[in-house]
Amino acid sequence: MSTQSGVCAICKRPNVAGRRLGVDHDHITNAVRGLLCINCNYGLGYFKDNPDLLIAAINYLKVAV
Repeated sequence: MSTQSGVCAICKRPNVAGRRLGVDHDHITNAVRGLLCINCNYGLGYFKDNPDLLIAAINYLKVAV
């Protein structure tokens, strides 16, 4: 995605430790969503691309602080 200017679509940082940004895609439709660093890509994977789990994690962090 040329519009990302070489940075991760989520954290907006350049690639980590010289690694290329990974192509993120919807596992159901195979549609490409953007380019992600390995940390953000793994994070989405750990949350199984589930927005409800990600929102629950955000709410947890807001309360835990």
